Amino acid sequence: MTDTILVTDFDFPDLEIERGVLEGRDVDLVAADAETADGVIEAAREVEADALLVQYAPVDRDVLETLDLAAVGRYGIGVDTVDLEAAAAEGVAVVNVPDYCEDEVPNHTIALLFSCVRKTALYDRTIAEGTWDWTVGAPIHRLAGKTLGFAAFGSIPRGIAERLSGFDLEFVAYDPHQSAAELAEHSVEKVSFDGLLERSDIVSVHTPLTEETRGLFDAEVFAAMADDAVLLNTARGAVVDDEALATALEDDELAAAGLDVLPEEPPENSPLVGRDDVVLTPHVAWYSEESIVELRETVTRDVLRVLDGDRPENPVDENVR
Repeated sequence: MTDTILVTDFDFPDLEIERGVLEGRDVDLVAADAETADGVIEAAREVEADALLVQYAPVDRDVLETLDLAAVGRYGIGVDTVDLEAAAAEGVAVVNVPDYCEDEVPNHTIALLFSCVRKTALYDRTIAEGTWDWTVGAPIHRLAGKTLGFAAFGSIPRGIAERLSGFDLEFVAYDPHQSAAELAEHSVEKVSFDGLLERSDIVSVHTPLTEETRGLFDAEVFAAMADDAVLLNTARGAVVDDEALATALEDDELAAAGLDVLPEEPPENSPLVGRDDVVLTPHVAWYSEESIVELRETVTRDVLRVLDGDRPENPVDENVR
């Protein structure tokens, strides 16, 4: 019996990598362009899909209750677009790729950090406009001796701390799921959330997007941070209230922000776009040619495992299948 995997949506040039994984197997791979839950249901019904590969499309309760699915594979680490509770209730295995881009995201976060601290994007912009003047970036202070604080301390922030170990920085982290001893193994001090805000010259956001973390970094949080602090976000855009961030920057409550993610992507009329004290990149921290191959091969293989009746390597919920 032939299984069918529906790719609900994707912005890759083609699906040749996925087809390569499935070569020689009795599995049909079908592409769609579904942007809504209704679109996913319609496309999946049309081809009688047994599993989904999903990039951005929402997989909500209606999708999971309406369709007879074995698996949902998410192109990425985050699974906030998938209703995990409904998936568990329906016995649908949800898989992601938790370990990919562990080289790329730390490097990109550090690039944003240096651009914010050394004002490289601002200098580049002013030179392009015809101004050759070192004072346009003033004041710039040395990085040595600063405190870098992490909001959550998983594999990505661990990679950042390792890479910056020679820069004479102090590291602190707020992570309720890890002990002080676990953080100390990485030369990181465990602090409360208030302690993170009070102690950090730079705050790097790495929390997943949940109901608890949505809008976590708001006006009250920015008021509690130092006026010369820098905010970095390469996690999920909606963890940061962009309107409140823009106001904090405008009121000199923060010095700068380096953001790879925004609540709305691409942004429309965002108050953060075009500011000299904000460095933006288009949700690209994950990207390298190597990471794309790793991402797509890994999630396709895991969906195939579920269809074969085997346990996936990267189940989001260990209790499902």
